[in-house]
Amino acid sequence: MIFVTVGTHEQQFNRLVEYMDKWTAEHDEEVVIQTGFSTYEPKKAAWSKLYPYKTMIEMVDKARIVITHGGPSSFIMPLQIGKIPVVVPRKYEFDEHVNNHQVDFSKDVAERQGNIIVVENVEKLNTIIFNFTIYMQITTYITIF
Repeated sequence: MIFVTVGTHEQQFNRLVEYMDKWTAEHDEEVVIQTGFSTYEPKKAAWSKLYPYKTMIEMVDKARIVITHGGPSSFIMPLQIGKIPVVVPRKYEFDEHVNNHQVDFSKDVAERQGNIIVVENVEKLNTIIFNFTIYMQITTYITIF
């Protein structure tokens, strides 16, 4: 199962939600998405705007892959559970946040800690998902543009 969370920021993150919903339609793997304030409603993936925190922990624990936005709380929790999160930072240019601090912050964490996979371009997610086991074995940080 792939669990996707876009957090609780009041701006949409349709770019990630829509991509993962379309990915679900083309692949034989369960995808669960916490959509937050996104306006796109998934058609194939299981979803809810918000999940209780306890449910989020259970989903992260169960997931083969966790994909999050670039908010620290969303990617620190999977790290605490022993998962390497795939972080897709929200971007100002897509009206997903007020600036690009998630891009800068997640790149810094990836470079300093080497424990997250940063993907700025959602079109690259298929490659990440397909090669996830290999990426898990790499000890240096990964940033995919």
